[in-house]
Amino acid sequence: MNTYDYNISDIVNKYSRHVAMLSYTYTKNIADAEDIAQDVFLQLIKSNKEFENEEHLRAWLFRIAINKSKNLLKSFWISHRSDFPTENTSIHEKDYDLILSVLELEPKYRIPIHLFYYEGYSIKEISAILHEKEATIGTRLDRARKKLKDKLGSDYYGS
Repeated sequence: MNTYDYNISDIVNKYSRHVAMLSYTYTKNIADAEDIAQDVFLQLIKSNKEFENEEHLRAWLFRIAINKSKNLLKSFWISHRSDFPTENTSIHEKDYDLILSVLELEPKYRIPIHLFYYEGYSIKEISAILHEKEATIGTRLDRARKKLKDKLGSDYYGS
């Protein structure tokens, strides 16, 4: 088996923001998401794990981020909090409404939306990352879109 040869600095530079954003979709807390991202890359460094290609490495990073995010949320001392800005600062109002609406979705809808639209994964790839059937991911994306459309109204969707 050929292994993917990677430079850890390049991987951190390329994926740290993506890993942190994915963690943020779970935790809704920037500091926690950044801590999780740091832990993910420390685990990569310590593991000396071999990967088939960059896509395999990326999927592994996301799987570890998801697991660490879930573990954090299960910990007894975590209170429900959010440090997302409550006022529309520099974000366009339409985008701000969308971001808040996505963050209000249940994780089973929020995570596939993030992976599909923000990370550019296909339904097949998301199903592998989340260990769910492709049909389940497709259904969750459809339901999430419907929930967002119902919440944001036709002004946002133009219908």
